[in-house]
Amino acid sequence: MKNVSEGDRLREAESRKRHWRRWGPFVADRQWGTVREDYSADGDAWEFVTHERARSYAYRWGEDGIAGISDNHQRLCFAPAFWNGQDDALKERFFGLSNPEGNHGEDLKECYWHLDATPTHSYLKLLYRYPGRPFPYERLREENAKRGLEDPEFELTETGIFDSGPWYDITIEYAKDGPEKIAVRIRAENRGLEAGQLTIVPTAWFRNTWRERTTAARPVMEGPAGGRVRARHETLGDRWIAFADAREVVFTENETNPAPWAPGDGAGAPAGGNAEADGSAVEGSPADGNAAGATAPSERARYKDGFHAYVVGGDSDAVAHAGSGSATGTRVASIHRFDLAPGESAAVYCLLSDREDERCDPAAVDGLIEARRGEADDFYAVLQKSDRLSEERRAIQRRAWAGMIWCKQFYYFWVDRWLKGDPDQQPVPESRARIRNVHWKHMYCEDILSMPDSWEYPWFAVWDSAFHAMVFADFDPSFAKLQVKRFTREWYMHPNGQLPAYEWNFSDVNPPVHARAAWNVYRTEYIRYGTADLDFLQSVFHKLLMNFTWWVNRKDSQGHNVFEGGFLGLDNIGVFDRSKPVPGEGYLEQIDSTAWMAMYCLDMLMISWELAVDDPAYEDIASKFFEHYLSIAAAIYDISGTGGSLWDEEDGFFYDQIHRPDGSREKIRLRSIAGLTPIFAVELLDVSYLEKLPDFKRRMNWFFKNRPDLANNATCLIGEGDRARGLMSIVSPERLKRLLARMLDENEFLSPYGIRSLSKEYEENPYHFASDGFENIVGYEPGESKSVMFGGNSNWRGPVWLPLNYLIVQSLRRYNRYLGPTYTVEFPTGSGHQATLAEVADDLTRRLIALFERDGESRPYLAGSPYETDPVWRDNLLFYEYFHGDSGAGLGASHQTGWTGLVAALISHLS
Repeated sequence: MKNVSEGDRLREAESRKRHWRRWGPFVADRQWGTVREDYSADGDAWEFVTHERARSYAYRWGEDGIAGISDNHQRLCFAPAFWNGQDDALKERFFGLSNPEGNHGEDLKECYWHLDATPTHSYLKLLYRYPGRPFPYERLREENAKRGLEDPEFELTETGIFDSGPWYDITIEYAKDGPEKIAVRIRAENRGLEAGQLTIVPTAWFRNTWRERTTAARPVMEGPAGGRVRARHETLGDRWIAFADAREVVFTENETNPAPWAPGDGAGAPAGGNAEADGSAVEGSPADGNAAGATAPSERARYKDGFHAYVVGGDSDAVAHAGSGSATGTRVASIHRFDLAPGESAAVYCLLSDREDERCDPAAVDGLIEARRGEADDFYAVLQKSDRLSEERRAIQRRAWAGMIWCKQFYYFWVDRWLKGDPDQQPVPESRARIRNVHWKHMYCEDILSMPDSWEYPWFAVWDSAFHAMVFADFDPSFAKLQVKRFTREWYMHPNGQLPAYEWNFSDVNPPVHARAAWNVYRTEYIRYGTADLDFLQSVFHKLLMNFTWWVNRKDSQGHNVFEGGFLGLDNIGVFDRSKPVPGEGYLEQIDSTAWMAMYCLDMLMISWELAVDDPAYEDIASKFFEHYLSIAAAIYDISGTGGSLWDEEDGFFYDQIHRPDGSREKIRLRSIAGLTPIFAVELLDVSYLEKLPDFKRRMNWFFKNRPDLANNATCLIGEGDRARGLMSIVSPERLKRLLARMLDENEFLSPYGIRSLSKEYEENPYHFASDGFENIVGYEPGESKSVMFGGNSNWRGPVWLPLNYLIVQSLRRYNRYLGPTYTVEFPTGSGHQATLAEVADDLTRRLIALFERDGESRPYLAGSPYETDPVWRDNLLFYEYFHGDSGAGLGASHQTGWTGLVAALISHLS
């Protein structure tokens, strides 16, 4: 991207000339309630560190804050905190309900939006809407506790807290003037009808790494001198934090306050804490005069919650005040108090730098922010240069990309150390080895990763990450490739070849979409930027060979090329938990797992083809995946030659089935999106390309001639010459019409906003399953889940999910390029209107984009919100986890720009 400043920065970062990516929005929105911070005996992460305890607990593995930034190893962090003069707590982190507290699982109860960002984090902008009256913590807990699975969640906007009194729109912006110099502007405006007080507390702190005993010296902050605080760290070096108008600077320590963890409060002392429960100091604590950077022995020990105690409680001794003899610590803050009338605003300015002589000049910060914002405009103008792209869609796409960037997070987890405990800490419970992840001791993660949602899912999920990479490929292919590669590295991938699922259980199985991500990222970079990164493709391919082998050895128990895999991330979609044994005897033959594996074969085939052009050795591997693909396709229709089939000719649909010990099979005739996954296994072949691969062509022709029983299920070739194409697909054109008749039926899968995850037929006629004494009924649930089955806060029984819709659209486009304009389907089913598959794909794309577009005075994803027509709320976009199957209302995690960010890729494809 020439002649664009952000493009220059990206090139400098990729070539390692300048480390523009060292600092970014890597501080999580939530670190409490994670597996990493759980040192309990029963594995209840939600109860060990709660939202309230997070105030006083020094985290072991990461940090959280509001719109926080840090370096890429999270040694030094920065984030603002706020107090409205009425809350019982300093607002240092976003509040939400834990999984047991929410009637639909964990649930953020704050209002904030990712407004803008660039891939080198040279410009970042976030809006936080903070009430000016006491935050209704207990009301939110109590009201949601009263509600059941049949009820919607009770949200902050429903409390009426923004209807009267003061409330503040707080805009937090960061701008870089070089890789190590970051300017900060925190601007607050009273948008309410009454005057109010607001205290802004910009805070910098060191992550507590000295607990690990892996560093020789404890870091320290000291000063200020000339409005600047020196932050000294042995590996990061010296950094300076400059506060403009720094009238009051205070220090404390990033150490656990033992008082809230005293025995009898239900938790016990936290692992790694370094003070006794009675508050007395122990060796190495901040109250111990022998510790580097500690307060004097005669002084009161200071802890992480010191700023809260001082600002809210007025406890002056909880902090060290600048100018006193003990003005040092590992946390520093500047206190700024304002009285704001309605419509009045105030701003706080800060500067982080590696240079001692830097001053924080508000006018200079304003100028830098405006310059970086303009450069962001220039960067995205090049990416969005299509004349077919409306201004509204440009805005949606850019907000989606911003959310992707803001949801990058420092992810640190050394499983073996977590299982054993740190040196010099209290022993970990013996039960830990029986709770989770004991077989993943090799895992050592210390990376910047794309999170599904930085509050509700502040941990990676491997198949989410694959979709994230497909979005990043459009505007930051370097980071996209890094994301794909990381999960195949030996400190992530299990020695047996399995990819880790997510920290709650790394051994769970997610759909194998990493090869699709690798191929997609490679092709996107080539098409958009003209770069064919074969080294990336090759390195990922070799590791994916191991993962593919793991799938074949572990998830095809009978060796029939029909796969199992459990819930596969689709949570409650089945009539029973598919990750557990089937009712009665036997095992489950899964159509989605088998289809995913067929897709995996095709993705690996396409990668090996691409590599074989330069290295003929890959032709052998390509032949292997071609043969395996044909075998899977054949098995779907005739499992092990017994006549068993996952395709139901009468219904024109694919189903899971139970294979009983006597050889009989029982189809589970539940029409869900799992039965549509076979259309993902489709790929186009350029017949002329085969001339470059003579060995592969010879072997392929042998299969066509000698194994028609395999080839007829999967391959059609037409034409001759340079423009001839072939199609590899599990679903033949004839069967595709029957399958699409279901999918495009508005009474079944076709929603105004995409493809539902379960047929709407089950709204009036729920599906009843009874077998071997087990009975269950599955009904169409277009909104929140009414089932407590696997995945308590997500629902695959009716809502629209972006990732599978994205794959559906991609697949239809591939079919269309082969079948052409003469192949049409009735769309919608029953309408009498015929459409090509390209027209269907375009229409589905528009339906998905419409979730975020203005529809009159509202946006569909805001359906049911008390502010859905209010431009103050309506025009700040959120990207929800999934969407109501009828109304399009956003559901689940509200900042899931992760895979919902695929809307940005859909906009690119349509434009």
